[in-house]
Amino acid sequence: MALQCNQIFVNLPVKDLPKTKDFFEQVGFEFNPQFTDEKAACLVISEHIYAMLLSETYFKTFTKKEIPDTKENAEVIVALSASSRGQVDEIVERALAAGGQPFNDPVDHGFMYTWSFQDPDGHLWEVFYMDPAAVE
Repeated sequence: MALQCNQIFVNLPVKDLPKTKDFFEQVGFEFNPQFTDEKAACLVISEHIYAMLLSETYFKTFTKKEIPDTKENAEVIVALSASSRGQVDEIVERALAAGGQPFNDPVDHGFMYTWSFQDPDGHLWEVFYMDPAAVE
């Protein structure tokens, strides 16, 4: 049997934690207060998917590597599966209205629809919908 894990916690460094929290709240996400304080915020993406938004100072306690300038360099693209094309548009439109920056224009592959944005720290978020019939 293949190895499987139960949850994912993506750890992302942020320059201004309160600003980043406000951004994602405006997009429509919530935070788990049990794992949120002045150094970190636990962004709840789904029941099993979380992003730990860590102040850069706190993030540096977990690694000896330099934090890349995500305004200029890509370190990761966080891809989120939406339940419909409309939800893709809703999430990205909310992100842009909350001060996020556009990244890629919407792309319609027929079986898959994607659109992406950058958060206040320049992290890349791609939201996509894939037609379940196309997967079968």
